[in-house]
Amino acid sequence: MHPIVHGFFDPATNTVSYVVHDPATRMAAIIDPVLDFTPNNGRTGTASADALLAHVRDHGLTVQWLLETHAHADHLSAAHWLRGRTGAPIVIGGHIADVQQIFAPLFGADDVTPDGSVFDRLVSNGDTLPLGDLTIDVIHTPGHTPACVSYHVGDALFVGDTLFMPDYGTARADFPGGDAAMLYRSIRRLLALPPETRMFVGHDYLPSSRADHAFETTVGDQRAHNIHVHDGVGEADFVAMRTARDARLDAPRLILPSLQVNIRAGAMPPPSPTGQVYLRIPLNAI
Repeated sequence: MHPIVHGFFDPATNTVSYVVHDPATRMAAIIDPVLDFTPNNGRTGTASADALLAHVRDHGLTVQWLLETHAHADHLSAAHWLRGRTGAPIVIGGHIADVQQIFAPLFGADDVTPDGSVFDRLVSNGDTLPLGDLTIDVIHTPGHTPACVSYHVGDALFVGDTLFMPDYGTARADFPGGDAAMLYRSIRRLLALPPETRMFVGHDYLPSSRADHAFETTVGDQRAHNIHVHDGVGEADFVAMRTARDARLDAPRLILPSLQVNIRAGAMPPPSPTGQVYLRIPLNAI
């Protein structure tokens, strides 16, 4: 089965959101939507999410699901906003509760019950969701975060931050709850799929060898060419590489705004008594 996939690249965060649909029934899912956020003035916007809805409207699609691959640390999610426009439920891996337990206290998010209940559907490895005449298979792929899942729809695989393009490599594994060995095992599980499987990544950061952004590859290309985890790279070598590389990385620029929104399924914190909404920046905490 060959679903139709359209990617939408957000240059501010290097994030790729997707609309995938069943060509027979025109039922669609939106994956990892971005809420625009300008940190220097605290303004939010919906231009990126509006582009997804325009695509849905222009192609006569019905949004059946809003799928999150994980609680992102590099952009705010537009899932809450899109749920209000489409009525589609928000789906995320059930281990989001682990992420909420870690981060809700950091932000004093007393409104967040750390059980994932703010999301509409929690999924686990092996779960399935219908997409018209197609089926979305859920693969638990922890390592980047404990809650990461990948979505396999026909011959298309959406891997979030687990893998990037072959010339860029793999996700970091140093966030709370992350684990490089677990990431390696998750990746090998994905790379066991048929080599012709189309793989759609959650970000693209340009390496020096490439001038244009790209976000579609294949399982076979990853196995042959991924600079971090091609066939022949063992777990111990991968963990050593990933650990050393992660130790040199800065925290993502939007990690503090993003996580306190994304553990709320893309909703903002409750307003203050004056009606103003605030994001909290804990000092010297990470």
